[in-house]
Amino acid sequence: MQVCAAPPFAIEHAAPGDARWRPHDLLRLQRLQAFDNEPSWVREAFGRVPFAVVRRALAADGFVAIGVRGVGRSQRYGTWASSADVVSAVSPEALAFSCTSLAARNALPAFAALAALQDDVTGPLSAFVWGPTGGAGFELATQVPTVTASSDLDLLIRTHDKPLARNLATGLLDHLQALAQRVGVRVDAQLDTPAGGVALAEWAAGKPRVLARHARGPQLIADPWAATARGVDA
Repeated sequence: MQVCAAPPFAIEHAAPGDARWRPHDLLRLQRLQAFDNEPSWVREAFGRVPFAVVRRALAADGFVAIGVRGVGRSQRYGTWASSADVVSAVSPEALAFSCTSLAARNALPAFAALAALQDDVTGPLSAFVWGPTGGAGFELATQVPTVTASSDLDLLIRTHDKPLARNLATGLLDHLQALAQRVGVRVDAQLDTPAGGVALAEWAAGKPRVLARHARGPQLIADPWAATARGVDA
């Protein structure tokens, strides 16, 4: 988030968040609390599309950390919503197969790549629970045009319960990169691990430590799945 509100609670009372919602879930809200120094575009953006994405940040009981999306990359706002204001929620994996883009949008590279992955029932991604995030996920959830011809396709791949071997990660990355080159789009995949969000490309690269994005903050870690034994909640 390029701008973030001050937490509406004492930080010592905060935890990784309400277990009903996970990072990258899209929430439809009936109301959005206003905060001091809120960017001027936030009210208009929320009034037009009353959705927000769950982000990785601490939240006290009764709150959920969210990100509001405006027009263009510069309009991103991190804030908190009341749990009572959540009307509905949809996960990335639900968007992958239960929602479709508007017919006139199918030719956009991000949606063309997504369709290819949906149809590929024998490829390496088919072994995982996965779904679109970013602009593609937002558009599928809201049916409001968001993706452009230059938009990336962002993916979330669930690996929380089972470690992903490096050789399998390399094969999966190669597959996605080949698709990206064929369609003409950048595909950016993130692994959902017990330690938080880890870039597939970084894990596949064989680095001794990778950056894991957790609600308590980013950290460099050797094994994102070893966090399971320590009871870490991403």
